[in-house]
Formats: sequence, structure tokens, C-alpha cells
Amino acid sequence: MKQFLTKISSFTLAFLVLFSTFSFTVDTHYCGDFLVDISFIGESDACGMSMEKISEKKSCCKNEVHQIEGQDTLQTNKIKNITFENQQFLAAFFIAYKDLFVEVDTENNFYKNFSPPDFSFDYQISYQSFLI
Repeated sequence: MKQFLTKISSFTLAFLVLFSTFSFTVDTHYCGDFLVDISFIGESDACGMSMEKISEKKSCCKNEVHQIEGQDTLQTNKIKNITFENQQFLAAFFIAYKDLFVEVDTENNFYKNFSPPDFSFDYQISYQSFLI
């Protein structure tokens, strides 16, 4: 069970690192107030009603581009010097963490001196009622 949880957590963290650096673009095309097309790869297709801007009228179509950017570089922290307080904390943390996983072998023998009850009378045979 512990190995299974370790594999799940390592896979989740690898997935998180991968998608934190991933960036993509969503291109949408609206005709009036209605969504006509969404594209994740390139430009979205137009609806065919693109009107040139006339001095009094505005175009009813619009394109929106949503760009989701990931990280370019990952931050790495280096510990340059370890102080005495950090050493104390690490030692206490290691000892406390190690003591969490101590296996305790206990035997509970509740059934050791238990004998099943004696049935002196067999009710199924005497009443001849059997479940089929």
C-alpha cells in the first residue's frame, strides 16, 4: 500500500511539473453574442459574415485570443550553509518520521480458549425444514 501511494504521489508531482511549464493558446470566434468556433491549435474559422467597417456600422464578428503561459524556467533553491538550528530541526524531523513507521507485532488470541457451543438438538432435521 505504501509503494502504491508513493507511485501515485510521484506521478502527480511529475504531472504538475510538466503542466506548470506548458503553455497554450485558445482562439475563439464570436458572431454577435454567439460562440461560433474554438481552436486550440491555430486560428479559429470565421463564420462567413465578416463585414467591412463602414463609417456608421461596426462589425458583428470578433475574435478573442486567450493565451495561457507557463513558466519558462524552474526555480531551484540551494542551501549554501546549514546552521545549528537547521541541523537540530532536521535531526528531530528524521527521528520523529522514522518512529512513525515502526511495525509493532501484537498477537490477539481472543479465540484461543474458545470452543463452539454444543448443539444437542438438530432443529432442521426434527422439523424437516430445509432451505433450498
